[in-house]
Amino acid sequence: MNIWGLHFIDLVIIFLYIGVILWLGKRVAKQTKNTGDFFLAGRKLGKFYQFFLNFGCSTNADQAVAVSREIYRQGIGGMWIQYLVLFLTPFYWFSTFFFRRVRLTTIGDFFTERFKSKSLGGSYAVFILLLSILGGGIGYMIAAKTMMAMTPKSIEECSYEERLSVEQFREYQGLKSRLGEGLTTEEKFRHEELNEKNKRGELHSFISHTDPVLFYFIYAVIVGIYTMLGGFRAAAITDAIQGFLIITFSLILIPIGLHKIGGFSGLHASVPDYMFELFGSVTMSEYAWYTIFAMVLANLVSIIAVAPGMQTAGSAKNEMTARIGMIGGMFLKRFIMIFWALAGLLAIGLYTGMLHDPDLIWGFMSKDLLFPGAIGLMLVGILAANMSTLDAGAVSYSALFIKNLYEPFKPNKSEKHYLFVGRIAIAVTLLGGIAVALFVNNLLELFKYIISIPAIFGASIWLGFIWRRLTKSAVFTQVAVCLIIYALIPNLFQTLNWTKYNKSFLLETKPKTVTITMSALTENVEKGNAKYVGQSIKKQHTIEPSGIFFENVARTNPADPNSPKAGLGRFHAEIWVLSWFGFNFSNCTKAQLVAIRFLFDALFPFLFLFFISFVTKPVSKEHLDRFFAKMFTPVQKTPEEEKKALEDSYRNPGKFEKDKIFPGSNWEILKPTKTDYLGFGGSWVLVGVIILLLWLMISIK
Repeated sequence: MNIWGLHFIDLVIIFLYIGVILWLGKRVAKQTKNTGDFFLAGRKLGKFYQFFLNFGCSTNADQAVAVSREIYRQGIGGMWIQYLVLFLTPFYWFSTFFFRRVRLTTIGDFFTERFKSKSLGGSYAVFILLLSILGGGIGYMIAAKTMMAMTPKSIEECSYEERLSVEQFREYQGLKSRLGEGLTTEEKFRHEELNEKNKRGELHSFISHTDPVLFYFIYAVIVGIYTMLGGFRAAAITDAIQGFLIITFSLILIPIGLHKIGGFSGLHASVPDYMFELFGSVTMSEYAWYTIFAMVLANLVSIIAVAPGMQTAGSAKNEMTARIGMIGGMFLKRFIMIFWALAGLLAIGLYTGMLHDPDLIWGFMSKDLLFPGAIGLMLVGILAANMSTLDAGAVSYSALFIKNLYEPFKPNKSEKHYLFVGRIAIAVTLLGGIAVALFVNNLLELFKYIISIPAIFGASIWLGFIWRRLTKSAVFTQVAVCLIIYALIPNLFQTLNWTKYNKSFLLETKPKTVTITMSALTENVEKGNAKYVGQSIKKQHTIEPSGIFFENVARTNPADPNSPKAGLGRFHAEIWVLSWFGFNFSNCTKAQLVAIRFLFDALFPFLFLFFISFVTKPVSKEHLDRFFAKMFTPVQKTPEEEKKALEDSYRNPGKFEKDKIFPGSNWEILKPTKTDYLGFGGSWVLVGVIILLLWLMISIK
């Protein structure tokens, strides 16, 4: 019995999960009596809840889909769109320490206290609240696309226009697969026409029963209810349950997919060799080693500006609990991502060329491989993974609004009043994510966008914790300039006809035809191009042009090869700024262009901050002495001990001078302790273990 394309058993599992989550939210609401409980769970969470809270906050279904979709497009090297966070994990040992020691509620509070500026704290709050809408949009989009892929219409249920779109997609994939063998003149013309239509999103591999708009609103109501009831404690408790569901959805496809493709030997017989290159082929992939390095740097700047970071750390009993919970939860996620990567490789072998949108691959695999009941578990896992990120994020954004925007204008209100307004803020944030999901169709565009955008504030947070000379004026100026380059221009220019049709902005990289040596696949043997699977053969591969300033450049009329071209997607302002200095990017590969963009995003804010800080007035010495004295005072076991330790540090801030690496300077960096060496060094050992496991996984034949 099917309803909306889903079996009755699957629907029962989904509704049962929703019922349990809402019941937990209602139960936890009874323990939530003030803003401290609502926003920080009373700073009482132990290692168990910290572990799953961090695992849940950092693990979202959109990441699984992003990994599998990019591997489906690019091979195993595509996983670095998400797996680059592996190299960031050791640095959480210090960022978590900073957030717990500073004893604040939000990162906006950090800016207010560090720079004696409520306006700077408020500016960060406004910025993150706008950015949160993008993050929410990703969660909605992935859940909806997975549901859409699991509820396809039959060809008989499609309208004429829908059937035509599906048929043209299949025709396009057939022509594309024969590009290396050579097409007739008529076929080349038809391929170009269909390729332009595909760029514009007019071709579809299937049509779904699921209405994404209706799905978004139902999903938002469910997350909103239990989060508004229980706040951060509800997020922590539900994340513990959702953590197990995330693991389930991450593993369930693997054994069935391997069985269908013929094990690891069948996988290697179905997927080209170059798609198993861990750090990407320089000629074939968008993720060469230098691209990954640049993206790691940009993300390292950004991670400290993510709003929930202050609250996940701040909700812990002490700094060691916060550190262990963060590192443990993060490394569990990194391990689970190995299975996401394997799912992406299986998708290549099983479904190459069958989907118009790579974002749909996870749902498509689930629908094809799983059985009733298992499909319900998969959908529940997807919902759980997104909810575990949305709930903690929504509470963090609510705290930012209350503490850094609302309370400064409406002080001395009751706790009940602030809780009510905070819950309203959660609802508004969740609804804002729906707007983004409606207008952005490509998950990869949002991921690349979100990697660089938090760097606008990330650089000043890192420096604010360790460099006394950083000034308020420098932060304001740097934020304004970076906001223009990273956010305003990329969004504004893609809407203006002056830029979309400006020939100087429509430049593309040069097309290339490369000859690759690869092991023959089953399809090569079937076509007579090889005698046996695994035989070394040479094959020509055409690398199509890529936009330099715009994400894509396509003809306005796909059927007319003489129609004017237009820029589509994000406008790369970083590349435009560098072009002012005479740089020519026409000979670059897509991987090189991406690397240049992210290097700019990572380094430019720091250079700007250093320059402006040296020519502007610093915060007063007395204020900074008090701020850093608190930072250097360990968190105590009881409120009474806390108060006594802090008062002693405020009276004698100079007592910490002997513990600094550079005493008497503007650098406020303490000498590493044995705990730091073990935590940071041990994290790098675990990074090596994860990479070894990943290498072993792709090496099995």
